[in-house]
Amino acid sequence: DHDVAREFFAEVVATARRKHLLSNDHFTVDGTLIEAWASLKSFRPKDEKPEDRRPPDDPGNPTVDFHGEKRSNETHRSTTDPESRLYRKSNGTTAKLCFMGHALMENRSCLITDLRITEASGRAEREAAAEQLFEHVGGNHRATVGADKAYDTFGFVERCREMKVTPHVAQNTRRTGGSAIDARTTRHSGYAVSQQKRKRIEEFFGWMKTVGGLRRTRFKGIERTQLAAWLVGAAYNMLRMTKLLQTPA
Repeated sequence: DHDVAREFFAEVVATARRKHLLSNDHFTVDGTLIEAWASLKSFRPKDEKPEDRRPPDDPGNPTVDFHGEKRSNETHRSTTDPESRLYRKSNGTTAKLCFMGHALMENRSCLITDLRITEASGRAEREAAAEQLFEHVGGNHRATVGADKAYDTFGFVERCREMKVTPHVAQNTRRTGGSAIDARTTRHSGYAVSQQKRKRIEEFFGWMKTVGGLRRTRFKGIERTQLAAWLVGAAYNMLRMTKLLQTPA
């Protein structure tokens, strides 16, 4: 059940807080792609009618020729999982039907305090991160958030500062208009610490995909994939908490 999985994840985080494993000061945000349970062969024009399709040469594994066909999320969608989106993380990589996972990590114990699944898009990482910070971090208490170059935009940096969250974002000096982060932020020693600490979130993404089985979702749609993500996130936190709470020899 969707609500039960969400409450279970929240209770694991609450338990970590009661055990004094979480602080309210320093966090990291990042996103990763999760392959959808759909093949590129299912990515068909939205206005295509079933009767317009050619009979498959092999019903079990039909041949599909996309040569010369322009495909985008505006004109096409997957017939297997309509909520998935064709997306690629960076130039030079293969575009795939996928969702995007977003994690908020507390830096001291490297526990995941929020995890959510969204459609894959170029803005999804920053929009989801802003929502996570608003719900779990922002307020009267000053905090910091580390992130990679994908978050170095004036819009995201400004939203963080409005929430009294200092953005320790990696500078993207090749970005048009320059980096949104200047020496007022980078000159502090805490900035370097956040940049070093933020890489620990990749350990969770690696565990989530290899051990947790979320390299490719086994479910269709955002809601069911979100349910699986909460269970995987809770399992990771519990394993991490077990190590943190062990009595030293």
